[in-house]
Amino acid sequence: MRFPPPSAWSPRARISAVCALPVLALLGTAAFAPLPFSIARPGSTVNVLGDHQGKPVISVSGAETRRTSGQLRMSSIIATGPRADVGLADVASDWFRTDRAVMPRDSVFPPGKSDKETEEHNIAEMTKSQDSATRAALAYLHRSPKDVKVTLRLADIGGPSAGLMFALGIVDKLDGDGRGGDLTGGRTIGGTGTIEPDGTVGPVGGVPLKVQAEGRDGAAVFLVPKAQCEEAKGEAPEGMRLIPVVGLRDAVASLKALSSGGRVPAC
Repeated sequence: MRFPPPSAWSPRARISAVCALPVLALLGTAAFAPLPFSIARPGSTVNVLGDHQGKPVISVSGAETRRTSGQLRMSSIIATGPRADVGLADVASDWFRTDRAVMPRDSVFPPGKSDKETEEHNIAEMTKSQDSATRAALAYLHRSPKDVKVTLRLADIGGPSAGLMFALGIVDKLDGDGRGGDLTGGRTIGGTGTIEPDGTVGPVGGVPLKVQAEGRDGAAVFLVPKAQCEEAKGEAPEGMRLIPVVGLRDAVASLKALSSGGRVPAC
């Protein structure tokens, strides 16, 4: 099919063509311009009852600790950095992938920070989370921080989302299920959630990706903040048991019930 030359176009067609040029130019620019998004994928998981980089994740002095079996695995996500160029093509290609999440950059990284400042922020959040986890676990066990010193080593994975699993790890190391057995019942337990010193568990980002990471690394059970059950259910592998939690006390109770055959809440 042959189109007439521009000289033969009607006045309306010429005006439409002229108006379309800036729009096409804008679309072309947008296709290559960086967008304010980060693209995340499932990250690593770490057993807080074991070693990381050759050192125990949880060390305790001032109290006798138990030898544990099973695993309590915290999970993470990997996201493109605050200075990474994420274009329209990247967003379009990853938008519909279940193993990717396109997230507003400001929801992943503190706005206006350099890469170094972001790293420092994440480490500070992790340190705060570890302190809260220690205080919550010792309070649950009626132990005094003056008598029991807990050291947590996992600073290279930033953010506060491992708080729940740190607290459970401390409880398992010191008390197990309270009857001489392991809190895990020998299982591989995954989970995520922030924690406050009073034991309250809070929501975190990237739950669907963390569920995938835990399933990949062998977790049969996943503890998730109750308000985020639906997010977890969408990506949980077949056979994975999702347990909602609102606080440390009910998380411990659920794991004990899981081992004893009692009633366990489910998402």
